[in-house]
Amino acid sequence: MENTNPGTIRVGLVGAGFAGGIHVECLQRVHGVDVEIAGVTSATPGSREKFGRKHGIKAYDCIESMLGDIDVLSICSPPYAHAEAIIRAAEAGKGIICEKPLTGYFGPQDAGASYRGDREDKERMLDYVMQALAKIKDAVQQNGIFFGYAENFIYTPALQKEREIIEKSDAQVLRMIGEESHSGSSSPVYGIWRYAGGGSLVGKGVHPLGAVLYLKRVEGMVRHQQPIRPVSVSARTHQLTRIEDYADRGFLRTDYHDVEDYGFIHVVFEDGTVADVITSEVVLGGLYDYVEVFANNHRTRCNISPVKVVDTYNPSGRQYEDIYLVEKCSTKEGWSGVATDENFTVGYQAEMQDFMECACRGGRPASDIDLALDVTAAAYAAYLSDQNRGGEIGVPLL
Repeated sequence: MENTNPGTIRVGLVGAGFAGGIHVECLQRVHGVDVEIAGVTSATPGSREKFGRKHGIKAYDCIESMLGDIDVLSICSPPYAHAEAIIRAAEAGKGIICEKPLTGYFGPQDAGASYRGDREDKERMLDYVMQALAKIKDAVQQNGIFFGYAENFIYTPALQKEREIIEKSDAQVLRMIGEESHSGSSSPVYGIWRYAGGGSLVGKGVHPLGAVLYLKRVEGMVRHQQPIRPVSVSARTHQLTRIEDYADRGFLRTDYHDVEDYGFIHVVFEDGTVADVITSEVVLGGLYDYVEVFANNHRTRCNISPVKVVDTYNPSGRQYEDIYLVEKCSTKEGWSGVATDENFTVGYQAEMQDFMECACRGGRPASDIDLALDVTAAAYAAYLSDQNRGGEIGVPLL
């Protein structure tokens, strides 16, 4: 169906889970652009129908049935379904928003419940991912469509303030450290490689990895008129909740099939500077997200979550049963740091604002296809490094 109001951006969602709900909330608050949430689809009929009723939008049977009624496809499905949805939307000339990770390796076509991604050869895995990235890049570029990579770290107030500092002070960033950790994903397919494409490194580590790669791109554009990109990584992963002597107290998620619950990536950039990324599923007390920058003229610690605005003390968990405090906090008793508006503080709102403005008026978003490609290539190069017990691996950039 042709858009009868060219000033309106019609968005269709793929995925009816946690990320889909965030996208709806933030799209409804976009200002200066007329946004219509035209529909939703997902692999599970019951989920899409329930999601549609909750948000007052039409539920579609599949992507193909929805494409004719939208201008932008927002992909919030599990990672294994991202690449196919991107190609379909691009070939139909539709703009794309894609949640992280962009794509990955999910095993051979006949992979079943016994498949173990942690035992797969990571060199073959990296080769496959690079071919998939090339197809995605070609589809996006050849069809001249808008593409937004939904990396919310980049859009946090903290990261954007550091971006301003780098730009206005002509800073040289010498090293960075970043982390995203918590007590385990709520997704039922997280922990299964053939659905998620890996564990902590791609499920969480791509957040701080994307942030540090973004800041070096910003620096490069200011100082050299071209981005400074990663050239090599060294990495290790571990399955900490599956060590022989692990004492399970029931506070951390442990039902991982074949993925790591801890990862570390050391990144070397083209200019010889470095960054370190940490990620895990073994941190209690809510999200633990930050990026710290050590430059030749300043130092900045970007606190992403928790952001201390409100502290509340609750002697009885029952009192706060219907009150949202902060993501991934396992208890509401005692002192809690309250997220007054997580969509704002963790970057989701600014992300959707940027995407809709670019989709409507043209231009490239701060988090674009180029960043998505570099992040994904670096993450899978890190898996190969881990297979080589931390040996340095070149990042095969497109």
